[in-house]
Amino acid sequence: MKKTTQIIHSDYRPPIGYEAVQTGVFKASTIIFPDTASMRARYGDELGQQYTYGTKGTPTTFVLEEQLCALENGRYCCLVPSGLAAIALVNLALLKAGDEVLIPSNAYGPGITLAQSELSHFGISYQLYDALTPSDLAAKINDKTRLVWLEAPGSVTMEFPDLIKLVRICKSRSVRTALDNTWGAGLAFNPFELNQEDTGEAVCGVDITVHALTKYPSGGADVLMGSVVTRDDGLHALIKRCHMRLGYSVGLNDVESVLRSLHSLPLRYAAHDQTARTLALWCQSQSPVMQVLHPALEGSPGHSHWKSLCTPHKGSGSAAGLFSIILDKRLTHSQVDAFCDALRLFKLGYSWGGPISLVMPYHLRGMREGQWPQHLKEGHLVRFSIGLEDVQDLQMDLDQAFRQTLAISA
Repeated sequence: MKKTTQIIHSDYRPPIGYEAVQTGVFKASTIIFPDTASMRARYGDELGQQYTYGTKGTPTTFVLEEQLCALENGRYCCLVPSGLAAIALVNLALLKAGDEVLIPSNAYGPGITLAQSELSHFGISYQLYDALTPSDLAAKINDKTRLVWLEAPGSVTMEFPDLIKLVRICKSRSVRTALDNTWGAGLAFNPFELNQEDTGEAVCGVDITVHALTKYPSGGADVLMGSVVTRDDGLHALIKRCHMRLGYSVGLNDVESVLRSLHSLPLRYAAHDQTARTLALWCQSQSPVMQVLHPALEGSPGHSHWKSLCTPHKGSGSAAGLFSIILDKRLTHSQVDAFCDALRLFKLGYSWGGPISLVMPYHLRGMREGQWPQHLKEGHLVRFSIGLEDVQDLQMDLDQAFRQTLAISA
């Protein structure tokens, strides 16, 4: 056998029983079948749990999918290139021309834009509903409604809805629900069993969750990936088929990165949470701050819903390391921008869940179709994503930026 052939056809195989802490990285487009019978048998697998081609998974992706199912208490998982791709996959798998989807008015902006553009091009209509007013959702569900999106809390403004009530409304009308569970990260609450075990009521949970693994599961601000998790065989089959037809796949080195980070997720989530609460409370005492938006803080919109869902045993509960502040409307946009620029440890950037704290000013009125939410004080909104820095260092950074830039003229 020539050398050129030998280096392609290696006889080496890992010994049976070989194990290590980290999962092996199996990269593949082509999957080798032992014989034609095995090849044909695998293609009869409706739920896509066997290896046939790289886009359908390798042992590396299957391990991550299993771990994400354990994290979110699901049964089936599909990996996609980003959180937005996960939203798109659910929409395209479940909706067709003539259907309608309902989306919270405070949802992740690109998800709304997707409905306004691509979905509308496909003949799929949408409506926005007020997530803090369940009766608004009930009034807007109609004969065309096939899917309701949920988000807890809302994007940027951090309102926490009554998820149980919203899900029960949808179930009473036989409408499927999909929850963006990125904030909860599978740790703050159980999306598939929202009500407490001791209530004696029937289990109330969402049908599907999507998760931007880019955030807390990755934890390094260097991976783009998303997931779709469900417990239902039929739903997963729909999603898996659409996943295959769209040609979605993820990089195996990225999968390895998420697998390495996932082990420390509970520890990191708790650290982000503790620091964020400390800083959010401190911000409440600052004179330029009119309102602090953090679900775990008394007075924040939907706090009671967060408390009932995320603190089932009367402890401190769980919350992500995100909060927003509304600054005095007498400040100018230039002053707010100068405040953000004056921060030294907080970097100006989108996303969250990484080791470095971030800040981002938002023009909320433009995001909410020109309307200012009635439950929010009017002013300038700035969102903070808390990283893993020392809390005192972050507080000192905020303090110097406040003093340097946010003086208000009488």
